[in-house]
Amino acid sequence: MKINHKFRILMALVILVALSGLGGCKSDTNTTSNGSLERKSVYERIVKNGKIRAAYITYPPALMKDTKTGAMSGIFVEVLEKAAENLGLELEWTEEVGWASQIAGLDADRYDMVGSPVWMNVVRGTKTTMSVPVYYSGIGVYTRLNDDRFDGDMSQINNPNVKVGVIDGETSSVIAAQDFPDAQKYSSIELTDISQKFLDLTSKKCDVVFAEPFYAHEYLKHNPGTIKNIASEQPIRLFGNAYMFKKNEFQMKHMLDVAIQDLIYSGFVDKVIKKYEPAPNLFYRVAQPYMSP
Repeated sequence: MKINHKFRILMALVILVALSGLGGCKSDTNTTSNGSLERKSVYERIVKNGKIRAAYITYPPALMKDTKTGAMSGIFVEVLEKAAENLGLELEWTEEVGWASQIAGLDADRYDMVGSPVWMNVVRGTKTTMSVPVYYSGIGVYTRLNDDRFDGDMSQINNPNVKVGVIDGETSSVIAAQDFPDAQKYSSIELTDISQKFLDLTSKKCDVVFAEPFYAHEYLKHNPGTIKNIASEQPIRLFGNAYMFKKNEFQMKHMLDVAIQDLIYSGFVDKVIKKYEPAPNLFYRVAQPYMSP
């Protein structure tokens, strides 16, 4: 009996020590009034650490990374760095992610936000929290220059004999599925560069590509007279380019929204866009929220 009693005391001490060690590791939890534990929000973690951890997708001219020096540049880089500076926070660029995997990384707390532009579509609206737009992108519908099958009637794209070039997890795949469900999809993996889709188009691997005018402009500089935008007067979609956080991070959103709007209204964002815009009006600016007296 005495041995059993001593054994029980020893085991109780071991358990207490183990629980004490676990408690010291829970830096990302809060204790509620009833003694249970709840995970800290991203906003609380950022304020506590004084640092924002941002993942990214290389997407010129919004975000570019020098392969030799690792230096980051672009519209979204300069805007986020300035916003973080004004908020008194350090900004750390953590890892490059793919279009289809970026939300999973947010949910797993591998990083605090996606610092490259994310188009504000309905799918992301149900799974994430997004900032106000920094600027807007009008999405063009590109075909080969000598292909007139869809001129004046884009509904003809919705045909099993037509191939639409898309990238897995990217908004082009959403447009294709929603607007042209009967068309074939010529898919590329999620880290495919947008320029590759224009190569697929001109080499007749696909018949239609959805993209921003900026990328068509860059492609045409080196491949003149090859593609055309049949939606130049009316983009097939107009998307806000925003930063993205995990779902329900409304205080985080509010903090960054205020910082972004300050930079928009001060003219900082327009100056940065002009710095990286190779031709006028490739991006749509956010309208000022007032009327002149």
